[in-house]
Parts: sequence; structure tokens; C-alpha cells
Amino acid sequence: MVTESTTPTQPSTPPAGLRESKKQETRQLISDHATRLFIAQGFEQTTIAEVAAAARVAKKTVTNYFARKEDLVLDHQDTFIASLARTVAARHPGETALAALRRAFVDAAAAADPVAGFSGPAFARMIADSPTLTVCLRGLHDQREAALARALATAVGTAADDIAVRTAAGLLGTVHRILFQRIQGLTLAGHPNEEITTTVTAEAATAFGMLEPALADYARA
Repeated sequence: MVTESTTPTQPSTPPAGLRESKKQETRQLISDHATRLFIAQGFEQTTIAEVAAAARVAKKTVTNYFARKEDLVLDHQDTFIASLARTVAARHPGETALAALRRAFVDAAAAADPVAGFSGPAFARMIADSPTLTVCLRGLHDQREAALARALATAVGTAADDIAVRTAAGLLGTVHRILFQRIQGLTLAGHPNEEITTTVTAEAATAFGMLEPALADYARA
């Protein structure tokens, strides 16, 4: 056993990496308990105090980790917002923005990626039944489209408010929004993920194909 007397210079606080790991564990614990309560009771009906009690932390701890109540549910917002922009930035040599986004969506559908809309029936129902979360999700789609516009502007070397950039981002963002909603709708209707993947992959081919006349050569790497 190591004692303070035998190692007087030993730091009294955990290493930075361990502290960060503990923070992530606490954040995930709070989010998991919150989601469980929201699904069981409804988002609007569940209080922060109830979440804190379930996670066995102080109410202030919850609000320190999550500034808004809806952040407890949609706790991967940054990943969602950046997803389309990152795909465009990482497109293959010679690949257009449209081709890269279509490829990435097919991969996401095959993996039943939550960012594409695969959330499970209980979670999807919780979102659909909550006016607050529905509005929040709509805002996240808007932010994702704005991030995509910035990535497209960088790709073609123009301003993010250029009308062609905004139109391209709007078209591509709308297709992803429609496919996301389609996945959620099929989930709520009780279809298994494998069936949903098959359905939306075929529908994605149609939806992205409709953009070919306008964007077939746009933002080619």
C-alpha cells in the first residue's frame, strides 16, 4: 500500500486523462437515466430533479453537464450537425458532393446509424410525442444544412451565402431530412431495421437521383 508519507510528492488529484474519463462516465450515466425516464414518463412530464435522483447526483451536476433539458436526449448534437459537412470535406478524389453524400447515406443505412435516423421505436416515439424535442430536432436539421453550406463554399471557393451554395445545401439537406423522417416513420410503424434499410436505400437512390441534373458535377474534389 502506498501512503502519503512514503510518496510525499504524489499528486492529490487524479491525472487529467482519468478526470476526463470520469467526466464522460458521469455524463453518459446522467444521459442514460434521463433517456430511460423520458421514454417511460414522457419528456415534458419528467423533471431535472427526477433525472438527478435517478442518476444519484445533484441537480446542479445535471445542469453543469447539460445546459438544456433537451440536451439530455439529443446528446450527440455536434456529431449530427457536422455529419454532412464532414462527408463533403472527406470526399474521394474526383468525387462530387452529391456522390459522397449518397455513398455515406447508403453506408449509414446499412449500419443502422442513429445519425441517419435509426433510433429504435421507444426513442422515436418519445421524440414524436414531445413538441419540445420535435422543434429541437428541426433546428438541428437547419444547423446541419448551414454547416453543409459552409463546407460546400470551401469546396468550390466561394462565400457561404452564395446563392448556388445555399441552393445546393438546401437540396442536399432536404433529401437527408426526408430520409431521416422516413426512417423514423417506418420505425414508429414497427418495421425492423433490416427492412427499413432495404426500403430507404432504394428510396435514397430515387431521391438523390432527382438531384443529378443540378448537382452531378458540383463540388467535385
